[in-house]
Amino acid sequence: MKILFISLGCDKNLVDSEVMLGALAEKGYCFTDDEAEAEAVVINTCCFINDAKEESINTILEMAELKKSGQVRALIVAGCLAQRYQKEIQEEIPEVDAIVGTTAILDITKALDGVLKGNPENYMEALDKAPVGGRKRVVTTGGYYGYLKIAEGCDKRCTYCIIPQIRGSYRSIPMDELLKEASTLAEGGVKELILVAQETTLYGQDLYGKKMLPQLLEELCKIDGLEWIRILYCYPEEITEELIRVIGQEEKICHYLDLPIQSGSDAVLRRMGRRTDAGQIREVVEKLRREIPDICIRTTLISGFPGETEAEHEETMAFVNEMEFDRLGVFPYSAEEGTPAANMPDQVREEIKERRRDELMELQQEIAFEGAEDMTGRIVKAMIEGRVADEDAYVARTYKDAPGVDGYLFIRTDRELMSGDFVEVIITGSNEYDLIGEITA
Repeated sequence: MKILFISLGCDKNLVDSEVMLGALAEKGYCFTDDEAEAEAVVINTCCFINDAKEESINTILEMAELKKSGQVRALIVAGCLAQRYQKEIQEEIPEVDAIVGTTAILDITKALDGVLKGNPENYMEALDKAPVGGRKRVVTTGGYYGYLKIAEGCDKRCTYCIIPQIRGSYRSIPMDELLKEASTLAEGGVKELILVAQETTLYGQDLYGKKMLPQLLEELCKIDGLEWIRILYCYPEEITEELIRVIGQEEKICHYLDLPIQSGSDAVLRRMGRRTDAGQIREVVEKLRREIPDICIRTTLISGFPGETEAEHEETMAFVNEMEFDRLGVFPYSAEEGTPAANMPDQVREEIKERRRDELMELQQEIAFEGAEDMTGRIVKAMIEGRVADEDAYVARTYKDAPGVDGYLFIRTDRELMSGDFVEVIITGSNEYDLIGEITA
């Protein structure tokens, strides 16, 4: 039987998809990317913000048409939307045969077997179920980079976020299981390991009584085959002196941190339920840049949070202008039912949210373009992503660029290179967000 597996949402969800693919592969199932060949469909859904929710629903409805036609024998919905809206999905989309919740992903084979045998069953586990690492995965990123999810859930309870309700409280995966999984990924050809969780900086606090991300990083650096280790989703208030020291000293760790701050206005940060104010964020960023001068800092912001005034928006604009983050993304606020923010007064109109997002991105564009220009003349290590069609040129990434969210480096050369190769490049110019370079030798 050929399964069409559709993974939606974030990189953390992608890890879950790869685990489910691994479980299905062990049972002998085959996979296809062609809808016309699919005999079963599994959709791993997302519902973090409204756009993600709509994409998930539309994908389910599209696949339901294949079920109606008789081509597809089984349609299974998994992940965040399934966890949150199990009842609604089954009542409104009867073509869905089974639902698999966020903590029950290893039951995907039971769910599919049950449907094919005419005994469909849903699989929903408690949200506080301990996460397990070290599982066999089918890596879908191309093989030369891969994600390592080090924890599940979140305890922060930001007022806009639904994650604790669909992923549970913060639960770290035991270190030995993570090291086993990372070793397996490296043996399979992964050269860049990207650490993800709702919050990576709190890793180990629940299991070991203290933050253990620095120790985990040191152990990961010992694994043969890994050349880059990248850390995403670091909350500013949890960054320690020890973490900064390890990032600065270990050669394999990219000098890159994803540091979501959400706003530069103290009043907005308080309404969001964040644990830092603008002054504390400034101190953390200044410390990182002082201790690791070439560090690349990425952040994300929410525009139009409930009650945000023009003056508060201007505070965020001024903060972004002052901090000159290397990378920045902005999302218009999305009111998620069941969160405190959705019931706050003074909800901001959509057109204002979007206008403020555009203003922030225009400001960041100037900062980013100048930063790209300043790279000219620097020699950097870069990972080849692929070849430019019909040209003697390649697309690559530097340590400053996480896959899928940041820019690229374009290299013109007649050398034969493979995706995943590392080369030394001198930057010769830039084109907006992207860099242009030549191999040094």
